[in-house]
Amino acid sequence: MELFLKITAAILFGMMLFFLWPVYKHWQENGPKAQKGDWAAAILPLGAVVVFVVLLVLAVR
Repeated sequence: MELFLKITAAILFGMMLFFLWPVYKHWQENGPKAQKGDWAAAILPLGAVVVFVVLLVLAVR
């Protein structure tokens, strides 16, 4: 049964990649281009999450 689930998951994953490939190509060609300040806007919330997780780990110790 476990082998059947692995094979089924692999087939579904392959089908997902097959059907999403045209969407990916469209997004790459017609998507918004990065502008100045985009990285800072992305790094700020990620840094906040990292600090929050570190504080949670320290609180559990």
